[in-house]
Amino acid sequence: MDSEELLPGGNVGGAVRVGDTVRRATGPWTPAVHALLEHLAGTELTGLPRVHGFDDQGREVLDFLPGTAYGQEVPDDALAEAMRWLAQYHRVVASYRPVGEVVWRAGTAELAAGQIICMHDYGYYNWIGTPAGFSGVIDWDLAGPGVPLDDLGFTAWNTAPLVVPLDPAYLAARLRLMADAYGGGVTPLQILEQAPLSAQRSARVMRFGQAAGDPGMLNLAKVGEPERTDVGVRDLFARLPEIARLL
Repeated sequence: MDSEELLPGGNVGGAVRVGDTVRRATGPWTPAVHALLEHLAGTELTGLPRVHGFDDQGREVLDFLPGTAYGQEVPDDALAEAMRWLAQYHRVVASYRPVGEVVWRAGTAELAAGQIICMHDYGYYNWIGTPAGFSGVIDWDLAGPGVPLDDLGFTAWNTAPLVVPLDPAYLAARLRLMADAYGGGVTPLQILEQAPLSAQRSARVMRFGQAAGDPGMLNLAKVGEPERTDVGVRDLFARLPEIARLL
């Protein structure tokens, strides 16, 4: 049997590599996430781990995607590639309509008209890159119902990165790049205005998971979440007008 290699990155924790697979802890949301990934495996979308069931320890078994996760300083070209990939994902997943109430990590929900299954954790730490560029997306445990702007806002929050009080002109340029690459008529201002709302949603999900005893969300409490996000959101709301004037 291949030895286990602890994979770096992330605060939720627990992923190991075994050969060409990744083994991760599961939860009540796992069947919904596997159903989503299995649906996507039958589409033209590439860069996703395939599901290979469970191992003898009850961990899910997924493809290991070759490459490395990005750091927060994602180059412009990789950010643009990631936005084009996200636009394709949103188009493809629009036809996936699970029926009735489904257990997701953020809670039980029914997909409403006008909603799709969003990734809800679309950020640099879940993007895999190779020397050829952006190549795939891992860690789909937070997937669930939403609207496309939810994913765009969350990416802007953590990867533009609006969470960091950088030069407003730089952040405005990154938002324009995101909107141009994603297409579909989405504007940089819409992404900017959604960013703190997506971050607030993330904080609510963390609190929900911590109250429910979700081990991964409890690990986030050890690094100061979601309080750290709360502080960042308040700061971003104060900076929004200055960035908006540059869009």
